[in-house]
Amino acid sequence: MTPTTQTTPFTPALGRLAPTRFYDPLIALTRERLWRALAVAHVAPRPDEAIVDVGCGTGSLAVLLSRIEPAARVTGIDPDPAVLEAARLKAGAAGVAPRWLKGTGDEVAWLLGAGTADTVVSSLVLHQCPLAMKRAVLASAAEVLRPGGRLVLVDYGLQRTRRMRLAFRTVQLADGREDTQPNADGILPGLIREAGFQDVRETEVVPTLTGSISVYVARRG
Repeated sequence: MTPTTQTTPFTPALGRLAPTRFYDPLIALTRERLWRALAVAHVAPRPDEAIVDVGCGTGSLAVLLSRIEPAARVTGIDPDPAVLEAARLKAGAAGVAPRWLKGTGDEVAWLLGAGTADTVVSSLVLHQCPLAMKRAVLASAAEVLRPGGRLVLVDYGLQRTRRMRLAFRTVQLADGREDTQPNADGILPGLIREAGFQDVRETEVVPTLTGSISVYVARRG
């Protein structure tokens, strides 16, 4: 798959809300420990398994996966050199060594090769992307996976209650309404299916101070 957005600027980790260096302290307000633990449980890393973290940010999830299963081959991909440097430092402090690559989500299959990954995981990325980019990221995730490979996606999903919709306005202030509203309206399961995934399920919904975060799992056919 040829990348579609090489010249498109990416949205920084915290959008307009704050500089990237504040990402880790602020993301803790989203009940990060809980949804990361749920993501890891669904990934269930195994020895020699190839796991790709799309939009890895400062590396927390990739590092956690590497610590849980040091024999897994974990690759973190992100377009922001600043957060990749933070990820390298975090991994070094934890005594693990995931591979870090600079790139956008639609470049994953192009960077790694089609059919080379067992699991693709991504957290809090798609809500920041325009609709066309959401589709491109999911299509690239499907392409990089082997047949039967797993997708574990953690992101803001359908905001089911008035309280969660009000809380989600903080995210929309940071990242813009145009890109985030489709997530709040519940578009993600349909987009995952459009990309060719099967058995698409929303397995968890985690209420947070910034809206509800959903965990989606699916399988490449």
